[in-house]
Order: sequence, then C-alpha cells, then structure tokens
Amino acid sequence: MKCFVTGASGFVGANLVHELNRAGHQVRALLRPGADLRGLQGAKFDAVTGDITEKSDSLAEKMDGCDWCFHVAASYALWLPDYRPMFAANVLGSQKVVRAAVKAGCSRIVYTSTVGCIGLPKTSADGKVTPADEATPVSESQMTNPYKLSKWQAEVAVRELAREGAPVVIVNPTAPVGPRDVKPTPTGQMLLDFRNRRMPAYLDTGLNFVHVRDVVQGHILAAERGRVGERYILGHQGGNLSMKEAFGLLAQITGLRAPRFQVPHSVALLAAHLNEAVARLTGKPPKAPVAGVRMAAYKMWFNPAKAIRELELPQTPPTAALADAIAWFEANGYVTQ
Repeated sequence: MKCFVTGASGFVGANLVHELNRAGHQVRALLRPGADLRGLQGAKFDAVTGDITEKSDSLAEKMDGCDWCFHVAASYALWLPDYRPMFAANVLGSQKVVRAAVKAGCSRIVYTSTVGCIGLPKTSADGKVTPADEATPVSESQMTNPYKLSKWQAEVAVRELAREGAPVVIVNPTAPVGPRDVKPTPTGQMLLDFRNRRMPAYLDTGLNFVHVRDVVQGHILAAERGRVGERYILGHQGGNLSMKEAFGLLAQITGLRAPRFQVPHSVALLAAHLNEAVARLTGKPPKAPVAGVRMAAYKMWFNPAKAIRELELPQTPPTAALADAIAWFEANGYVTQ
C-alpha cells in the first residue's frame, strides 16, 4: 500500500514509518520545514513539506495516489502560554486531514487519539482499580486540561466525519516506550531520568506501558482490520504498573537502585503551581506542570482486550519494552551518568 503519514518525525510517527517499511509498504511523509529527522534515519520515504493546518485541498494534492492515511501528528504540551495554536492543530488540523484523505480517495484513515479521551479507571473504596476500556463512560467535563480537551474535541469531530462516510478508524495509545524517542516524550524522559540517577522520589500514580513497536503495528492492523468508526486502545494487557512497580523493573534492568521516597500529591501540586508561576514570568515551560500532577492523581490503567481480540494487537512484555527504551537511550548518547 501507499501510505501517507503525518507526524512522521515524532516518536510514534517515526516508528510507524520504519514498521511500514518493514511490512513492504511505501511511505509519503508530511514534514514541517526544519523537522527533526533523527528518528527517521535509515527509513525509506518520500518527504513532502507542509503542515496539517493548511487547506484541505492542498493536503489532498499531497495525498494523491495514497491508499491509507495515518494521521499521527498532534500538538502535545501540558503547559503553553497560548493554547490557541494547539486547538488549531489538534481540532481543525485533524478535520482538514480527514477531509483531505477522503478527497484523495484513501480507503482507510487511521486517526491517532489518546487514552486521555477514554473514561477514567474506577477505584473502589478498598483502593482496587478497574482498568478502563473503550466503553467506559466519558464526557467533555473529564477533559481537565487544554491538551486533553483539544484531543477530545478532535476525536468527537473525527467520529462525526466517520458517521458522514469517512473510512476512519481511531486508535488510542496508552504510554508507549521503546526506541527512537528522540525528544524524548514525557514517559521517555521519566525513564531517562531514572537511568541518569535523577529520580530521587516518585508520585503514587500508574501507567499502562506498551512497546512502541506494538503501538505502530496496531496502527497498521487498524488499517487492515479495524472497523470504521470504532476506537481501539493500543496498550498491553499486563502493562498496568504503578510507578513503584515500574521503577522496580527498571532497577532490575539497569542494576540501579529504585527511588524509595513517595512524594505526597499535595506537595507535588503546590510545587507545580509555583513552577507555573515562574513559567508565566520567564516564558520557559515548567518542569512539572499542574496538569501533569493532576493527571497523576489517577492510575491511568486501561484494558486493551478489544484491540487484542479484533486486531490481534501484539503483546511485547513491558519489561522488554522498558529494556529496549533504556538500551536505545544508552546507545544514542542520552545517558550522562
């Protein structure tokens, strides 16, 4: 297949391009001027310069002849001095990409959303967490920060386009880790901080860790087998780990000692507010945004059973995913200690 990929220079996008190569597909990648191409080293693709916020007709011309469109690009930040460009990219940009792909005749459009648009996991009185799935009730009121709200509004718009006939399948990755995390992502930065011995303490939270290779294979499987209008959580059945458990695995992988101190959520929230106050004065992003600390109040655990059942989503063990991420950071000059 001829595949059009937006966000090809990002963590998931770059790994998707490599995986499409491995599967024998041709790739046309939409790249902004000056994009960081380190994650795409060794990949084969035709580059077209542009941006998802340009006119749909222009995007459709760039997609001409493509069979599948993978819309991975997004503006991701938990703090910005101005959120209007984020909404323009995530909401309006997604509508433009989907409409362009329809006009270009793409037979499948895979839209990359986020588990932030899935309902929150339920916690019982005794502290037991029930992982959320695609059917967990959710509403816009749960979108407690601009990033989540922008992705929610984008997903709502994309689902509406699917109802109008666009051949869209939605995928909701959990917390991918693995190679080519060039920036790195917030999850990757956490792993890197651990490896560089800059993780003295942790919050009582949790994530669903999944190998980025499984996530990008899930994108391709969604194009091949996904039901139009449906959404699929791309995660790992055994990937729901507390931070204490995740750092325990990292300690086994690296031989380093896991952090022993747990920071109270109230203390972390106060520090985040102070960080943001400084950020408003300096214009430099805070290291610990309020939005991130508030999200950490919940264990973001999810059930990917639907994707495993319908897409046959691969399930690389979380330990292997974490080990591959650490190995890539070590091999690419990110480790300082």
